[in-house]
Amino acid sequence: MSEETITKPRRILLLGGTGDSRVLAERLAGRGDVEVISSLAGRTEQPAPLPGALRIGGFGGVAALADFLTREGIDLLVDATHPYAARITDNAAAACRRAGTPRLLVERPPWQKRPGDDWISVPDTEAAAKALRGLAERVFLAVGRGELEAFAGLPDIWFLVRTVDAPGGRLPLENYEVVLGRGPFEANGERALFLLHGIQALVTKNSGGEATYAKIAVARELGLPVVMIERPAHADGETAHSVEEALGWIEARL
Repeated sequence: MSEETITKPRRILLLGGTGDSRVLAERLAGRGDVEVISSLAGRTEQPAPLPGALRIGGFGGVAALADFLTREGIDLLVDATHPYAARITDNAAAACRRAGTPRLLVERPPWQKRPGDDWISVPDTEAAAKALRGLAERVFLAVGRGELEAFAGLPDIWFLVRTVDAPGGRLPLENYEVVLGRGPFEANGERALFLLHGIQALVTKNSGGEATYAKIAVARELGLPVVMIERPAHADGETAHSVEEALGWIEARL
């Protein structure tokens, strides 16, 4: 009588924090041939529940991440972090080279300028702050909470800041109001937000995808300028531009 071969599930480290990473975790949940560990940076106090194993916090650099990959027997690393999480993406690429772990970067295409858009493209938040001088007096500031310091030297501008979690203290801005919200956002709600607060300009990152695009469409509709912070360059490697492409990459390696 022949014995059945028991195949050990392939272990996948999923670097998350985006809607795409959540969908990936959900699509892979319940499969007997994979074991997914989702890793979050920990910037959100109460992340939405995820299926499978979860770890929160950084790894401590390239060497520590490479050690984790080896020690935990990680077969595949899927980097579905935010397009602007350049440090973890570059660290993951270097760690995977050290450990010999196949790596995939999941990066949705950036938004493209459309007729009627008034975009001012800048490379970083410091340049975005400079672009605001003389541009507007009431600004919707849609960047990460950790990047607000760049706008501290603009006391004549009132900012609307949207965050997932309520700030634990005062933000490094002179004049502002905080609204809480977690995407996806729809156009009617965004339009109401712009009109209620008299928004005259938008500052945002070119995140891509549909979940947060409504504010771009509303700015176009209202004829408002958008200071668009472009994406940083990342280390070369295999890239998927959608969840379906990422699932195909994983499937080919099981």
